[in-house]
Amino acid sequence: MRRALTRPARRAGAVLALLLTVAGCGIRGTSVPVDAGGAPSRVSCKAQEAAGVPEVPVGVPVRIYLVCSSGLVPVERTVSLPKGGTAEDRPEMARTLLNELRQQPAPGEVEAGFETAVPEDLTVSGPRGDDPEDALRLNIRPEDLPSFALAQLVCTYGTRMPVDGKRAAVLGGPDDAAPRHYDCSDAVLRHPDIARNAAWGSPLPDAGRTTGKD
Repeated sequence: MRRALTRPARRAGAVLALLLTVAGCGIRGTSVPVDAGGAPSRVSCKAQEAAGVPEVPVGVPVRIYLVCSSGLVPVERTVSLPKGGTAEDRPEMARTLLNELRQQPAPGEVEAGFETAVPEDLTVSGPRGDDPEDALRLNIRPEDLPSFALAQLVCTYGTRMPVDGKRAAVLGGPDDAAPRHYDCSDAVLRHPDIARNAAWGSPLPDAGRTTGKD
């Protein structure tokens, strides 16, 4: 009888000791094995150098916005831009900046987590008809662009070519619809998918009418 009682007691003591050891290590027991996998990968969003990005011999430093970690982050480029900076120069400046946005980031930037959502076939031209002089026309309607791509355009254009002194852009599509005003706010930089909200772009004064054609 004594042996029968001692054996379960020993087993209970062993189980108790094991539980105390686990509790002392701060580990919770689980009913099934758990494979936690590798450590989560994190990106720095800080490219040490834009290796592989061609620079013009003599150019102007500009800031473009790329996608990184679900937000927009500025990176530096050196490009050739018109010297005048007049309203007539805006379309050429816009094309130069768009060309930088369409290109895939350099290897060093990719390693840091950068990417672009701007379509390779996107083009831009100047205002037409009754458009304001600071308007830009895209070959794709702004609302039809990927939300991150539209945010990249607005913030890049708004930084280099402000509208009324603000970080904003006036963009229209290939149709006769009036261009709309888009602000690059801090909220847009943090959450570029705000472009899915139709209320982001605000109509311009007298935008109820259609614009004329070339």
